[in-house]
Amino acid sequence: MQPDQEITLLLQKAGLRPTAQRLALARVLFDGSDKHVSAESLHEGVNAAGGRVSLATVYNTLHQFKAAGLLREVAIEGDRSFYDTNTSNHFHLYDVEEGTLLDVDHEQLKISGLPALPKGQVIDRVDVIVRVKRR
Repeated sequence: MQPDQEITLLLQKAGLRPTAQRLALARVLFDGSDKHVSAESLHEGVNAAGGRVSLATVYNTLHQFKAAGLLREVAIEGDRSFYDTNTSNHFHLYDVEEGTLLDVDHEQLKISGLPALPKGQVIDRVDVIVRVKRR
């Protein structure tokens, strides 16, 4: 299969119509490597690749991809979020000076002492972000 055919199939399996804008964004996001992108960096990447989409379209599409299970949102600080193409169970290192996010395998971090849950609830997942900076 050609990459566009694979991306089209990925979107269709997720229940999304493969519009020109979604395809342009998906080409940058799902190129075979895991990545963390902000809406702004994705917008720049798509435009650098020759696509033309508005920043509002990028935000809307990121939310659609997230709702469809294609991306995981990692909220860093209030209004700062990254979108992660790796949706598996894993944690993150956030470099506060560089503004970059890196994956940490869930096997490298052990969590103990989780609180008692309200009746009828189960843990969906545990998000951990370790913030790092230079000395």
